[in-house]
Amino acid sequence: MAHELNKLLEAAKRIIPSNEQREEQRRSFAYGNTAIENDLITREMIDAEAERLDQEKHERSAKPA
Repeated sequence: MAHELNKLLEAAKRIIPSNEQREEQRRSFAYGNTAIENDLITREMIDAEAERLDQEKHERSAKPA
């Protein structure tokens, strides 16, 4: 069993997640950590805030210096 687990762990180390997978993981992490402290937090709230922050980031980068 330990040998099979080690093989899986080694294979997992070589996987490079896509940007979409990283964003999904980031949002899941944010939801999990905030929902522990506040049960009023929803996944929809996390998604909305992530979209708002992304929009702000794009607006800032589009402004001429």
